[in-house]
Amino acid sequence: MKLAAAILVIAIAAGASYAAFSYYWLSPTEKFAPPREVTIEKGESFRQIARALADAGVVRSEVALRMYGRVSLTASEIKPGDYAFNGGERIPDVMRHLVKGDFIVVTITIPEGLTVHEIAERVAQTGLVCEDEFENAARDGAMVRALGLMPLGAEGYLFPATYKFSPHAKTNDVLGAMLARFYQVLTPEVEERMFEVGLDPRRLVTMASIVEKEAKAPAERPLIAGVFYNRLRLGMPLQSDPTAQYELDGAKESAASAVHTTSAFNTYDFTGLPPGPIANPGLKSIEAALNPQQTDYLYFVAREGGTHVFSKSYDEHRRVIASERKAPAGKEQQLPR
Repeated sequence: MKLAAAILVIAIAAGASYAAFSYYWLSPTEKFAPPREVTIEKGESFRQIARALADAGVVRSEVALRMYGRVSLTASEIKPGDYAFNGGERIPDVMRHLVKGDFIVVTITIPEGLTVHEIAERVAQTGLVCEDEFENAARDGAMVRALGLMPLGAEGYLFPATYKFSPHAKTNDVLGAMLARFYQVLTPEVEERMFEVGLDPRRLVTMASIVEKEAKAPAERPLIAGVFYNRLRLGMPLQSDPTAQYELDGAKESAASAVHTTSAFNTYDFTGLPPGPIANPGLKSIEAALNPQQTDYLYFVAREGGTHVFSKSYDEHRRVIASERKAPAGKEQQLPR
């Protein structure tokens, strides 16, 4: 009788253990509407993580989750971030999300050649930060002041790339990520090349920004950079339409009108580079500014399709324009002086 009773107790205990195991480990929770968010901070212990998930109802038991983490050897592999759980998942499913890092991210893609104003608009469209707040921080914020980017701010230094942010990211998180990516480009090799060609970071990004705005065909970037360096060397105005069109507030003016409008950036009015960048250039334009193609070209004109025809003399340039643009009789064209 005692043996039978002991066997019965063991069976009951085993059944209860299996029921608990099944309920806490294998049975999915109910579905959530809306999803429940849990933030896992870098450096948090697995005990803290398990408690937060249990408090949010994502798992049924903190203890069961901790046991699973130890048994599966995954407790130390959890990625920090902001997670959204829809419910209806078992502990192994929840841990799989945490280990893979399936956290919520806001993705922002910044193409080459945007201005600070345009980047502020694009960032604001994600709902992360206010457009004016981002632009003010990029123009005159503590971060750009600390980096010595005044008086023109971060124009030219916000590196074009695809960024992923927490939905709780602040203005300085976004701005700092873009600036950090730019300074990663300034490797010792790049700094050595800047010294060889007589550039500092501002002059580098200024030239690169002009190349970025002028070049439509990627392969022409070094050629276009070479033309501008040739003009600088000879004391000729750069006469770049995009410099004349640049406005801090993002206002747009046609090139035909802008080249006749006086501004600090209009390179039809003076020799040398403008006071700062006119856009935020990508890596290929920065490389072109560092390694311009050596030619005798002094002029270029756009042809249909986005490529350019390059010329060594003004007379040759005029003939190319007449051939490529075929302006109607009596219509004056803006030609480089």
